[in-house]
Amino acid sequence: MKRDGRTLAHNTLEEMRVVAVQRMNEGEHPAAVAASFGMNRSWAYKCKAAARGRGRGLKALRSTKGTGRPRKLTSAQERQVFRWVNGKRPDQYGFDFGLWTRQIVQELLLARFEVSLSLASIGALLARLGLTTQKPLQRAYQRDPAAVARWKSEIFPAIATEAQASEAEILFWDESGFRADSVHGKTWAKKGQTPVIDRPGQRQSISAASAVTANGAFWFATYSGALTGELFVELLKQLMRKRRKPVRLIVDGLPAHKKAIVKEYVASTAGKLTLHFLPGYAPDLNPDELVWSHAKRTGVARSPLKAGEKLQCRVDGQLQAIAEDSALVRSFFRHPSVSYISDL
Repeated sequence: MKRDGRTLAHNTLEEMRVVAVQRMNEGEHPAAVAASFGMNRSWAYKCKAAARGRGRGLKALRSTKGTGRPRKLTSAQERQVFRWVNGKRPDQYGFDFGLWTRQIVQELLLARFEVSLSLASIGALLARLGLTTQKPLQRAYQRDPAAVARWKSEIFPAIATEAQASEAEILFWDESGFRADSVHGKTWAKKGQTPVIDRPGQRQSISAASAVTANGAFWFATYSGALTGELFVELLKQLMRKRRKPVRLIVDGLPAHKKAIVKEYVASTAGKLTLHFLPGYAPDLNPDELVWSHAKRTGVARSPLKAGEKLQCRVDGQLQAIAEDSALVRSFFRHPSVSYISDL
């Protein structure tokens, strides 16, 4: 029974070829050599022919890695594709759509390189380049990059230096709203049959404010309706109650934060509380935004309210759990968008 060489490992076949040629060079007949290995005699003759010739010898019998079909794009062209996609948008290259798809990359390659690839090959190319599909962050076009850079390099370091000198705490403040009928994330279902999740028929909403510190402290309060200057002052009083150290509170530019009544209250604390405003349209600079992102991904949106359950009770319980998990709170400060805080 003849052996099928395709079932043998490459290193085994290589050793067989080398030994076979050595035996034939010593005078053994190719047919006898092939029979001893359980191979067809033509295999022995092919091995002998491969090793024959000047400069070839046993080197020609070594196993080589199959190259497969050559790629249509050169390494330089693949690097160019990465530069096109990474950090840029299709509309910058004349397309109407603002998000990358495999079809757009396919069209761009055809237009720029005159190379046609299937959608599967486009997907494999993007994966090989380390590019993955991701949900983009939204950023207002009114955002001022210079103001953001100045906040990171000058303003916040000055706040941190002053806080250290005065033994004050730096807290980042933000507000958010919760709804009982909000849905975040996806679930599995049969194609073409959209799944249904039961929600309370009665709409419930609640607002919350919180403040976080880099050492893992977390303060929160819930309230109904929109934030006003008067309500903001009441919340600030709750935040400052029983605090021994001064507080340097980082807030955004919400109009309620800048009301005259707020300025009067802050002035009345004689420096124990000061407000510092983040650059406009830059919520990613505030680690407290990450608290809300975590709360909304893991709260009511993933586990709907039960019959008779109140949204405020659920939100209070969830925020209290965050307050008791200082390691979780500290992890928000490790996000790349707020790394400027821990870099000091």
